[in-house]
Amino acid sequence: MADRSPAPDSPELRERWGGFEFTDAYRAKADKAIARYPEGRQRSAVMPLLDLAQRQVGEETDTQGWLPLPVIEYVADYLDMPVIRVLEVATFYFMYNMQPVGKFHVQVCGTTPCMLRGSDALFETCKARGMKKGHVSDDGLWTLTEVECMGNCATAPMVQINDDNYEDLTSERLDAVLDALAAGESPKPGTQEPGRHTSEPAGGPTTLTEMVDANHDYRDSW
Repeated sequence: MADRSPAPDSPELRERWGGFEFTDAYRAKADKAIARYPEGRQRSAVMPLLDLAQRQVGEETDTQGWLPLPVIEYVADYLDMPVIRVLEVATFYFMYNMQPVGKFHVQVCGTTPCMLRGSDALFETCKARGMKKGHVSDDGLWTLTEVECMGNCATAPMVQINDDNYEDLTSERLDAVLDALAAGESPKPGTQEPGRHTSEPAGGPTTLTEMVDANHDYRDSW
């Protein structure tokens, strides 16, 4: 699993991130998120603000983004919250990266349904490309993390890369996705099974077949 501890609070970290502030564009998004909550409840916006801060860091570093401690402190100050409360949120949710990551954060599900459908081979595919769990690859492109269930059991095995899910993977299909990303392309997210659209049964539906072409009303049949 991913290391949830913050990166060490070093002078170098302070020098790089101590002056972090939202850009005008991100400040507008942050204020819009805060405005969703009633007066006195602005701290409820801590999760979207952490996400925005991580995305801005990602843009500045050409990575998926992460949360250095000074950035967490900035979010705490923005919401008038104790830093420890913001840190508690950031370290609890896996959507926030507490350590530097690569341009593409490859999160492979290792939970039982994905394991039974071949996720071990996906880890080997990543390893063959120089990825190691919890590390940024030498070329700066990849960070590999093993995660728990991300809710795509019907289309296992699956991998989340940055904001997109890729499902029904084999080693060859994952290689094709990674090749496309490395080449600056945008591979189609979702299932990679030819002829499959979402999570419908392989080979097509065996029940409620009239729903394939229209929203058929079966209630008279019940």
